[in-house]
Amino acid sequence: MRLLLMIIAFLMPLTPASAQPAGPIPYDGWTLVIHGGAGTIDRERITAEQDASIRASLSQALETGSAILREGGTALDAIEATLRLLEDDPQFNAGRGGVFTWQGTIEHDASIMDGSTRAAGAVTGTSNTRHPVTLARRVMDSSPHVFLSREGADQFSREQGLEQAENDWFETEYRRGQWEAFRARIESGEEIGVLDIDYKFGTVGAVALDRHGNVAAATSTGGMTGKRWGRIGDSPVIGAGTYADNRGCAVSATGDGEYFIRAGVAHEICAQIRFRFQMLLEAARASVPLDDEGVPEYYVHASEFGLETADMQQIADSVIAEMGDLGGTGGVIVTTPWGNSVYSFNTPGMYRGMAGGDRESSVAIYGDE
Repeated sequence: MRLLLMIIAFLMPLTPASAQPAGPIPYDGWTLVIHGGAGTIDRERITAEQDASIRASLSQALETGSAILREGGTALDAIEATLRLLEDDPQFNAGRGGVFTWQGTIEHDASIMDGSTRAAGAVTGTSNTRHPVTLARRVMDSSPHVFLSREGADQFSREQGLEQAENDWFETEYRRGQWEAFRARIESGEEIGVLDIDYKFGTVGAVALDRHGNVAAATSTGGMTGKRWGRIGDSPVIGAGTYADNRGCAVSATGDGEYFIRAGVAHEICAQIRFRFQMLLEAARASVPLDDEGVPEYYVHASEFGLETADMQQIADSVIAEMGDLGGTGGVIVTTPWGNSVYSFNTPGMYRGMAGGDRESSVAIYGDE
């Protein structure tokens, strides 16, 4: 009889407990969040024309992904299409407009992850693939591996029939001038540390939740100006610069790659969100009153609630602060299966944008927006 009562209680319509944590009901909409890099981004360093152009590019990228999600498309399709657009935009350090290596070439890194299966794909050091994010997805979907590098990644790209480009197609006058200035500083004997943020940032990323309840994340970058010895940053590293898990969230990062790797930033944020939710769920179930036979009067199901945006913000901020304590700078974008999204960064600004089925699209550049 007691077992029967428990089964009936499980199947009965759910009634919220007065002590149940507040949070959103299961979300059946969609969200998209993007970034275009973080760093010394302030009004004194950006002209009005640059400000307007960057905002226009961010808005166009948001609309590209939003159109897919609005029509019921997948989070993976949305973030790939969004980053392909940003990879072709020379204002960002990804694809065309990527920074120069020490040798004067351009190499790309990218990664993508599906939160529904935790399948992932990543590439580093590619030289001729026009859209590295698409190559990362092809690694995930069409190879037995997760991470390919340099010549092997380029070979796989050609075998998959992906669009190729000569390495000099990715060059821009601005990036070449930046590289020449960097080399001049080195040759003059000036020491430039890994934290010289004038020579990095501009990485692009996107996270999304689709109408099917799945989250996904992707990141793409040209790395850092003057990188040597086959340096790899966080962007292609699953768990550092990119991570997605339907049990927690989707994250894409930008900033000092070495520090994001050391702190495992993307995975750390997802794990903390996942465990915070589980603790709230267990507390809610423990708060359910029992009848005379010790049977819960109703069952609290995980789908009844999610974390509040304030919980997410606190978690993201704390992980960024921990990374900052190590000496790193940068930021993240985060979205969850419950439909709430946040930014967190410890730099003066971050190129960013957010859209969703229940909110107006918005873009921002500076820290005080």
